[in-house]
Amino acid sequence: MAKKTTNYNKANIPSLPNDKPVVYRIQTENGKDNYIGIAQRGRVNDRIAEHLGEIPGSKVKIEQHSSIQDARASEARLIENQQPKYNKDGK
Repeated sequence: MAKKTTNYNKANIPSLPNDKPVVYRIQTENGKDNYIGIAQRGRVNDRIAEHLGEIPGSKVKIEQHSSIQDARASEARLIENQQPKYNKDGK
């Protein structure tokens, strides 16, 4: 499972891998999760870019998964454990 962290801004989002499903975490400067989500293969950059201006953060961290089902399971565990401020009703 590949991982990558980059600054959360329009210029750096295209540098994220887009070839596998991912769990992404929008984080504060201190590394606290503000939002956790998933993106399908080919939609990683677009999905994260949709949050710019809506969810504050300074970094975005991704973890690639072999399938969207694995990504969904990981996302659910992370949301339950971290309870990010901008995830509502377990989503």
